[in-house]
Amino acid sequence: MASLLDRIDNPADLKGLTQQELRLLASEIRQELVAIVTTKGGHLASNLGVVELTIALHRVFDSPRDKIVWDVGHQSYTHKLLTGRRERFATLRQYGGLSGFTSRDESQHDPFGAGHASTSISAALGMAVACDLSADNYHAVAIIGDGAITGGMALEALNQVGQLGSRLIVVLNDNGMSISPTVGALAKLLTKIRFDYRYYRAKKESRRLLTTLPLGNRLWQASQKIRSGFKGLILPTTLWEEFGFTYIGPIDGHNISELELALSQARDYHRKPILVHVITTKGKGYHPAEGDAVNFHGVSAKGVSTKAIPTYSEVFAQTVLRLAKENPRLVAVTPAMPEGSYLSIVASEFPQRVFDVGICEQHAVTFAAGLATQGFIPVVAIYSTFLQRAFDQVIHDVCLQDLPVIFAIDRGGIVGDDGKTHQGTFDISYLTLVPNLIVAAPKDENELQHLLYTAVKSDHPMAIRYPRESGLGVELDTELYEIPIGKGETVRYGKDVAILAIGTMVAPALEAAQELASNGIEATVINARFAKPLDSELIVDVANYTKRLVTVEENTLSGGFGSSIAQLLQQSGMCDIQVKSIGIPDEFVEQGTQAVLRSKYGLDAEGIAKQVVTFFTNHDSLLTEITRGSLLRED
Repeated sequence: MASLLDRIDNPADLKGLTQQELRLLASEIRQELVAIVTTKGGHLASNLGVVELTIALHRVFDSPRDKIVWDVGHQSYTHKLLTGRRERFATLRQYGGLSGFTSRDESQHDPFGAGHASTSISAALGMAVACDLSADNYHAVAIIGDGAITGGMALEALNQVGQLGSRLIVVLNDNGMSISPTVGALAKLLTKIRFDYRYYRAKKESRRLLTTLPLGNRLWQASQKIRSGFKGLILPTTLWEEFGFTYIGPIDGHNISELELALSQARDYHRKPILVHVITTKGKGYHPAEGDAVNFHGVSAKGVSTKAIPTYSEVFAQTVLRLAKENPRLVAVTPAMPEGSYLSIVASEFPQRVFDVGICEQHAVTFAAGLATQGFIPVVAIYSTFLQRAFDQVIHDVCLQDLPVIFAIDRGGIVGDDGKTHQGTFDISYLTLVPNLIVAAPKDENELQHLLYTAVKSDHPMAIRYPRESGLGVELDTELYEIPIGKGETVRYGKDVAILAIGTMVAPALEAAQELASNGIEATVINARFAKPLDSELIVDVANYTKRLVTVEENTLSGGFGSSIAQLLQQSGMCDIQVKSIGIPDEFVEQGTQAVLRSKYGLDAEGIAKQVVTFFTNHDSLLTEITRGSLLRED
């Protein structure tokens, strides 16, 4: 027997369903989400929390004519199921499959692509203004969480909404969470609303009593002025009204009929922007996720082995904890990523010295700069893709003043399944152009702890980028030591070619050198360590010796590590040196496993070896040997 979900090919198929059928559909959607996401990986708790809201949105509004804009887009799985993508849903976050976020390339029902937080109100406001300018007649709806609405960009957008007064609907999905519990004053205000139902109980009972009396309806209408003042005393909705919104809520986000009523009122109200405040439970309907929404925010695919080897993130946090014990002026800052960065380990012991500032990357960096002016050593733990949002603050507030802020850049390089919005493939390029900033990447987890120790001692701004994965399993030194700034190391000697690798690329470069040696090519392998400053003496010496250099980086080639080396050789008058750079071409990296994507871009041992061979004549037989050899891996 076909399920209700099998009958839904597009949002129009929802229109004729009864409330009982809608509740059954919500249950089937949750079963589908749990079955696919726990197998394939992805965002689970956030999607389970918006099933009824998504159904109600598609019953009240007419997508794709009406523009439904999901903030971040990680909670759009139900939206995908209801908009013709059910058959491909099992390909979610896989190479060549559906994105884990909204994507304009994927469906006309995705009017705006996303992946980063706090963008929806700005985008939807742009669409609303475009509607006004073109004399069109569609609705623009932004769905934003209580975590994302604390972001500076969302507040900037709210400010302009109040100025323009455009026809815009903002749905505030309030579950008290971003990835971690939401922090900040605005979050506390929302909590006050979320848990104070006194007004709503009083309102319901008053209306029931008044309408039983003669002239009851007139009395009810006359009470509205009094009601608005009473409402302001109990629920601080004045905030939204000062921004120019009419406020509706809070609404039970798991009651489809109540949601439809509120959204219909918002749709049919034409005088000014409306904010619909919806209360949901993250992980709704799946007991493990309801009880642990943080860990079930994102889940890994089944069948993916989890090594006992600690991740780079864990080694980072353990090192920060160790350094914090030794230095009382060391503090840590993170924009809503205490669990992802493992700073929760440090916070458990030093709660007053770890600051979760919410989804506010710009503020995080300048807040850290302020701490640094007063003699503290701030470590800003931030994902590479999110540091992009604070580029001006890195330049203007930290590096221009040469303040000793340490940027611990997690998820540097290819991150995999989260796709093009989250790949950390630009940081070497955009950071090495900034004066005063030291930029480094460790070859393994042991070197990471020494670079962190070096950064604490440096008294200058320093960025250390490391990957999203387990370490190499090397033994960690018990004593930390300073690594000379701008000094690389030779980890293998060879006379024919030099492979200059940085960060995660050192290990595959060594594997490639071993394979090349078995085919008669001896390669020197350099662990550069620093993208800035470069070890110019070492690079010039090895270039003079081999005359052939291959640079390898898990970063875009444009303005990257290889580009800096080519510039160094040019400035040194060494124009006769052959240089080949391996990295990410001028494109956005799609989703897929790290192994698949590294293979695609020639960033695994086999790919590096093949490209080194191209430096030599009569190399066809060598390429064949390498392709057939031990470097072939099954994905």
